[in-house]
Amino acid sequence: MGVFALETIGKLKKIGEIRGESISVSDARIRATRHERIMIVEVCEKRAIDFSKSSDPMRYTNHSCAPNARLCISQGRVEFYALRGISVDEEITVNYGETHHEGKLVCRCGAVGCVGRI
Repeated sequence: MGVFALETIGKLKKIGEIRGESISVSDARIRATRHERIMIVEVCEKRAIDFSKSSDPMRYTNHSCAPNARLCISQGRVEFYALRGISVDEEITVNYGETHHEGKLVCRCGAVGCVGRI
């Protein structure tokens, strides 16, 4: 799975945003312990968005240690912005940063300089 550009995307351009179920951070942390594939982003100190039941294709954005996009939390929304120009059919990736996996998940991004774990 993954998300691929349907058109050329310019540097710093907003790619899209993802919507999901708004839940408490405490509920998010409980859910994160129950699933291997976690689709949750904490958007503030008390709230998180769970994308596991979302039909939004951006939920399939993969991690990379050398991403071409970034996540931005804005007013409780999770938005995606290009870090550089992205070509047609190029996979859109982000660095997940700190995750509930706590470094226990093997990274498969294949990027030069991959840190090896998420």
